[in-house]
Amino acid sequence: MARLLGLRHEIAEEVAHAHALRLDTAGGIWPFAMAAQAIACVVLVGSAIAGGMGGFAGAMAIHIGFLVALSGTAYGFLVLPAARHWPAHDRTRGLALCATGIAAALLSLLWASTRFAMGPTQLGCFVAVAGAIGITSLTIHQVRAATLGFALGLVIMLAILSNGWLPTSIALFFFLGLAVATLRLARHDIGAVMIRNRETSDGKLAAKMIAEFEGQGTGWFWEADRQGRLTYLSAKVAAELAQTGPHPLGRTITDIFRMDSAAPGTERTLAFHMSSRTSFHDYSVCAACDVDTERWWSISGRPVVDDLGRFQGFIGSGTDLTEKRKSEAEITRLALFDSLTGLANRQRMRISLDKTLLHQVGPYRPASLFLLDLDRFKAVNDTLGHQAGDALLKQVAQRLQRGVGETGLVGRIGGDEFQVLLPGIDARDTLSTLARDLIAALSQPYFVSGASVSIGCSIGIAIAPRHGEDAETLIRNADLALYAAKAEGRGVHCFFSDEMLAGAKSRKQLEDDIRTALADGSFHLVYQPVVSTRDTEIVGYEALLRWDHPTRGPVSPSDFIPVAEECGMIEALGEWALRTACHEAASWPRAVRVAVNVSPIQFANPALPALVTSALASAGLPPRRLELEITEGVFLDETQSSDAMFKALKGIGVRLALDDFGTGYSSLGYLRTAPFDKIKIDQSFVRGAAQPGNRNAAIIKAIVTLADTLDMETTAEGVEIQDEIDLVRALGCSHIQGFVYGRGIRADAVAAQLGGDGTVAATGHKISRAPRTKMLRSARITIGDAEGDVRIRDISATGAMIDGIAIDGNAAGLDVQIELLENQMFSARIAWAAGGRAGLEFAEGFNLERLNQQPGRIMRRAS
Repeated sequence: MARLLGLRHEIAEEVAHAHALRLDTAGGIWPFAMAAQAIACVVLVGSAIAGGMGGFAGAMAIHIGFLVALSGTAYGFLVLPAARHWPAHDRTRGLALCATGIAAALLSLLWASTRFAMGPTQLGCFVAVAGAIGITSLTIHQVRAATLGFALGLVIMLAILSNGWLPTSIALFFFLGLAVATLRLARHDIGAVMIRNRETSDGKLAAKMIAEFEGQGTGWFWEADRQGRLTYLSAKVAAELAQTGPHPLGRTITDIFRMDSAAPGTERTLAFHMSSRTSFHDYSVCAACDVDTERWWSISGRPVVDDLGRFQGFIGSGTDLTEKRKSEAEITRLALFDSLTGLANRQRMRISLDKTLLHQVGPYRPASLFLLDLDRFKAVNDTLGHQAGDALLKQVAQRLQRGVGETGLVGRIGGDEFQVLLPGIDARDTLSTLARDLIAALSQPYFVSGASVSIGCSIGIAIAPRHGEDAETLIRNADLALYAAKAEGRGVHCFFSDEMLAGAKSRKQLEDDIRTALADGSFHLVYQPVVSTRDTEIVGYEALLRWDHPTRGPVSPSDFIPVAEECGMIEALGEWALRTACHEAASWPRAVRVAVNVSPIQFANPALPALVTSALASAGLPPRRLELEITEGVFLDETQSSDAMFKALKGIGVRLALDDFGTGYSSLGYLRTAPFDKIKIDQSFVRGAAQPGNRNAAIIKAIVTLADTLDMETTAEGVEIQDEIDLVRALGCSHIQGFVYGRGIRADAVAAQLGGDGTVAATGHKISRAPRTKMLRSARITIGDAEGDVRIRDISATGAMIDGIAIDGNAAGLDVQIELLENQMFSARIAWAAGGRAGLEFAEGFNLERLNQQPGRIMRRAS
C-alpha cells in the first residue's frame, strides 16, 4: 500500500517519475491553496477584532501560525529547487505529513467560526474556512498519500473537538471509504502509467525502426494530400530527387516520378490512380527529371479516408530497385554474354543460330558458321599464367569483332574456342577471304604482361543448308572442319565436306605411332626423386613415361596419354611402364620405393592385381617397394568392384598413393574406405605457397591434417623454390617431389645417385618472389633533399632494380621517392646497394599493368 501511495522507494523508474510529475503539478497550484488559507485567516481575525473579541483573536493566532508554518513547509517540499532533487517518495511523505497538520489547523479554525454569533459574520467566516479546506484538498488531490493525510487530519481534529463518538464514527466511516477509493485510484494511476509507458516505448521503438528502415534499408515512405501533392517523403529519397530537380515536397507525385512503361502491369498510370483514388502496387518509377535514369524505385500506395469516409489523400511506401535492376541486367548479360570477353556466349550463339536457320525466307536458307580455335594458346597459359591468357583472350575478341564487323555475330563458346555466325552468306570465296583475314589478324603479335606473344588460329567452316539444316548438325560439321584445319598444320581454314576425315585420320596416325613406339621401344622411363623432409634422404622415385618421336621430337604425356586412353592402348602402355619400372628398380643399390601411375582404365580392369603380381615376381621386387599412384578419376563410379580392387591390391602388399589430390572430383567420401598409404598434394597448391598473402599454405596444412588423422603420408609435388621446402616441412608434409631436388633421370643415373649417401641437395632459386619484368627507362629519384635521375632495369609488383646511383652499401634502409609513372612519385626503401646499382622495396604493391598505359616504355618479361 505504501508503494501504491508513493511513500516507499519505487523500483520502476517510470512510476517514480509519474509520482514526481504529480508533485510538480501540485506545486504549480499550491500558491492558490496558500492564498485561500490566507483569506480564511484574514476573515476570521478581522471578524474577531471587529466584534470586540480580541482575546479570541489572540487564541486563533496560534492556530493560524501553525497553519502558515505547515503550508510554507509544504510549499518547500513541492516547489523549492533543493527539495525537487529529493527522491519522490521522500517529498510525498513530507507533503502527506504537512497535509495532515494543515487539515487539522483548518478544521480547528472552522470550529472556531462557530464562536461567532449567528448571523452573516459567522456564515462568512464558515464559508471562508470551508473554501480554504476545499481548495487545499483540490490542490493536493493528485498526490494520493497527501489526500489521505489531509482527510486523516480532519478526522483526528474532529475527534478532538467534538468529544463525542457519533461524529467521530461517521467521519471515520467516510475516511475508510475515501481510503479505499484513493487506493483504487492509486492502483489505476500506476496501471495507467505502465500502459502509457509501454505505448510510449512501443511508439519510440516503432519510430526508431522506421527511421532505421528509412535511413539504412532500401525502403522509404511517402504521403500525399487530396490534390496529390507530397506532404511527406523519406529524407534519402527526397535528397536524391532534389539533385535532379526542385525539392519534391509540395509537388504532385505525377510531376516527380515517371513510370517505366516497359515494366509489366503498368498499363494504368500514376495519374489514373491518383484521380480515381485507387490503390496501386510495385510500379517501377524513376525521377521525372532524370534523363539518365540511373536510379529506379518500386512504389506502392493506397487512398486514406477518415472516420467519416472522406478522402484525405494517399499514403504508401517504396523500395530502391536500382541494385536489383543492375543485378537482373548483369544476370541477363551473364546468361547470354561471355563474362571475360563480352562476346556472345555458347547459349546466345545457339539461340541466334536456331533463329537464323528458322527464319530464313524461301526454300534455300543460306547461313555460314565459323568455328575458331586458337593455336599455341595453351603455351601462353603455361608460360605466362592464366591472367596473361585471359588478357590475350580479350584482345583476340576485340580483333574478331573488328574483323567481322556488322556482317555477323561473334561469340566465345569456351576456353580458346570462338564461333562466328554469318547469316545470308554462302559464297565460298567471300567466306575464304574473311577466314584468311581473321587468321591474319589473330596471328599478329600481342603485347601481354610485358611480353610479345604470337599465336595462331584455325577455322572450320560449315554452310547451311548444304552442310546441315539444323544447329546441331551445322555445329558438328564445323567442328569436323576445324579438326581438319588443325590436322593440316594449323593457321588455315577448311570447309566441311562429306569426305572429310582429316581430324580422325590425324588421331588415327597418332594411335599408329603409339603402337609403333611401343613395339620398337621408343618409350622410356625417367625417375624423379621423392625426398624425406626429415633428413633429405631419397625414399623413392616416381616413374614418368617419356616418348621421343622420330619426327615430332619429345611428345608430351598430356598429348599421347589421352589418345592412348581413347584408343585402348593405355593398358598395354601401362603394363609396359609397370614391368619396366619394377625391373629397373630391382637393380638399384638401395631398397627405395618406385611409384608407377595407374590410369582409371587400368584400375577398372579386374586383371590388374594379377598383372602387378606378375611384374613383381618377374623383376624380383618386394611388393612393399612398389607404390601405385591412382588419381581421383577412379572414384567417378564408386562401385563394389572398386572396393574389391583396393582390397586385392593391398592384399599383394603394394602401397597405394592418391595422386593430384584436390584437383579431381572434390568428394572426400572415398577416403573413408580407400586404403591409401599416401596423399600427393598437387603442385597447383604448392606453387607460390611461400609468397606473402598466398592462401595455398592453408590448403596444404588442411590436407596434411587430414592425412595425419587418417594415418597417411603426404608428398608435396612440384616444389621448385628452396624456401618452399622449409614451408612444406613446417606444414608437416612427410615428403617432397619437384625440380628443387632434380628432374627425371634415367635408371642408370638413379643407380649412380643412390650409390652415394642416399641424400640429395636442393638446387634452384632460394626465395620465392613476384615475377619480374625487364625494362629500360629513366626515372627521377629523391633521397632526402637530394634529387637525381636513375635507370630502372627491372621491376616487379614489390620492388625494382635501378642503376646509375652513386651510393654505397651503408645506404640500405634509406627511404626514397621514385617516379614510376610520369609525374607520380612512389615511396620505397633501399634494400641493397653495390656497384652503382641498388634494389628498392616498394612501400606498397605496384600494379605493373599501369605501365602499359604510359607511352615510351620498353618492357619485356624477364627470362
